[in-house]
Amino acid sequence: MASRDEPTTFKVNVKLVVVRAVVRDAQGHAVGNLRQEDFQVFDKGKPQVISQFEVEQPGALTAKAFQRSAEDVASEPTFKGLNATEKVQGLPERFVAYMFDDVHLEFGDLARTRAAAERHFSTLRPTDRAAIFTTSGLNVLDFTDDRAKLHEASLRLQPHPISSQRSDCPEISYYQADLIMNRHDSEATQIALQEALGCLPTNAQGVPLGNPAALVNGVSASVLAAGDHESSISLGLLKQVVQVISRMPGQRSIVLASPGFIAPRMEYESNEIIDRAVRSQVIINTLDARGLYVVMPYGDASHHPANPLGSDHAPPPGKTLILSAAASAQDDLLAVLADSTGGIFFHNNNDFDEGFRRLAQSPEYSYVLAFAPQNLKLDGSFHTLKVKLKDPQKLTLQARRGYYAPKHFADPNEEAKQEIEDATFSQEELHNLPVKLHTQFFKANDNDAKLVVLAQVDVRHLHFRKVEGRNDNVLTCVSALFNRNGNFIQGMQKTLTMHLKDETLEHKLTSGITLKTSFDVKPGSYLVRLVVRDAEGQSMSAENGTVEIR
Repeated sequence: MASRDEPTTFKVNVKLVVVRAVVRDAQGHAVGNLRQEDFQVFDKGKPQVISQFEVEQPGALTAKAFQRSAEDVASEPTFKGLNATEKVQGLPERFVAYMFDDVHLEFGDLARTRAAAERHFSTLRPTDRAAIFTTSGLNVLDFTDDRAKLHEASLRLQPHPISSQRSDCPEISYYQADLIMNRHDSEATQIALQEALGCLPTNAQGVPLGNPAALVNGVSASVLAAGDHESSISLGLLKQVVQVISRMPGQRSIVLASPGFIAPRMEYESNEIIDRAVRSQVIINTLDARGLYVVMPYGDASHHPANPLGSDHAPPPGKTLILSAAASAQDDLLAVLADSTGGIFFHNNNDFDEGFRRLAQSPEYSYVLAFAPQNLKLDGSFHTLKVKLKDPQKLTLQARRGYYAPKHFADPNEEAKQEIEDATFSQEELHNLPVKLHTQFFKANDNDAKLVVLAQVDVRHLHFRKVEGRNDNVLTCVSALFNRNGNFIQGMQKTLTMHLKDETLEHKLTSGITLKTSFDVKPGSYLVRLVVRDAEGQSMSAENGTVEIR
């Protein structure tokens, strides 16, 4: 046998198409008694075979892990750990990332949202960990259970618009600029041309001096570029938050408070966010921070757009329709993010206290379906998805609406790395291999200690491949350490290559083998995650452990 140690390195990979679905009854309660045969999945209208199916219930896995750890501590007093009560009170179970869209939020809406969030923070449980993020990337607070830090971070929230998207003369919004420049909408262009006539200087006879078409094109291009920049940054920061929370060892959800924004020609980027969230069991909940609003064209007294017909005349009817459509379109992305990840979209409601209460909760039940697309072309094209119930009755279903095909097949080695990564940053326990986790610690002094993670493997029950009369297999063992707030501290990967004689396997390894990993730590509470995968059987085991070093 040969063994080597190496730091854990992970790479993202795409394998099966994973769909999270939440089914609710007429009262809005999640339904958890459905089976795989109750669902149908269509890819571009073609039925697919569901190859993986799971029913998820938040909290069940965590409770089971704590119960198992307590039994281990009771039966093996030589290994140091916490008792069950201390674990539930001290270590995290649920992670909620609160993301405020300070790029698009106006001061009044942000102030109301911030005040409701502060009241909500006081209701968090001892096992909850909260973090604050923004779409500007400013005023970030990592996951913590310190309510004072959450309060301080929320007070620092202020609007941070990156650029102005509005032109007063002619008044062209980001939405209208997209219609003009990207969609070549003739009506939107004509309305802008009419407004542009009132913006140009005139000669003594009242004839406009200048080219209204050039003015419209120039303003539209400038507004579109500014809007694209803001939307791109906002989506990029949301993607980073999904990546951050996907590495937290527990229930994971994001609450995005935003007035909504459009992201034309950024469907691929938003779908990437959805795909990563679904694969990492991250639920995105969204709150329309405008609350219950009514569109009032030109109702803002802070600016007076030019009107070629004179101040006593109403704006063109087409302009009113564009403004109304723009206000409605801002909700579309928020709705898609929530629906596609099994979350809730809270909108048209001024009760933000109730909004945060509902959004911070995970659905009581959700279903994770996966399928391998048939005859998939590696062309990067968009595939529409439709998930249905064979007998819908009075039920409603949320699920993602599509995915982008890959441009190349994934390497099997990269697939294995991705499987190990997914298992490492999860609380789910797997017992497909004969593996037992033990922990020990030794204090050198009051400030330094060594934490030892032991993985005991009964190799006689592994699958081996016969090569020249010997038994071959490769074990990959990852030990990961998280602090009391669930933040990843360190990980170590061991690779064990076995080339065993029959006699050695049958008679000399009756007690199995033990893989040992050591971490230098400070006194405190830690969550230990052990993942073991074998190359031949392509099976995994994953276990949780908790340690308190005082």
